[in-house]
Amino acid sequence: MGGYLDQYGAGEERREKYLWRIVGSAVVLLLLSGLVYYVFKNHREQALINNFLTQLRRQDYAAAYRAWGCTDPKACSGYSYDKFLEDWKGARDLRIADSESCHSGVIISLAGRDDRLWVDSGGSALSFSPYPFCPGKSAYAIMLHRTVGNLRKPFF
Repeated sequence: MGGYLDQYGAGEERREKYLWRIVGSAVVLLLLSGLVYYVFKNHREQALINNFLTQLRRQDYAAAYRAWGCTDPKACSGYSYDKFLEDWKGARDLRIADSESCHSGVIISLAGRDDRLWVDSGGSALSFSPYPFCPGKSAYAIMLHRTVGNLRKPFF
């Protein structure tokens, strides 16, 4: 027969174990939700680029020029339709290689091209990126993009 104090503290140990499970679950949930946000935060901009690339593959250059933000040839005085065709005609094997959030937009790199594309976060017009990479990012943000950013590639 057990003594009177043999069970002393058993309830407290169970409560402590339960508390650690709750805290651990909350931390794991927070990390997973942050990872999902990071992986999918550029989804809208990447879908816009994928639509543009699909139009190029179908050789629907007029629709691709409209996706660029030029509704008619006079709307883009700095980038004429002829220059657009010179840059993009015959570009069929392009795909998104990387995307990087930067200030008010997203820089998207295409596999098979050296230049990068820019998509404004608020708008839907495409252009060539003014930056080769996002200026002003901390070393930690660059490291995070180069490691965790690779998780985006299989999804798009």
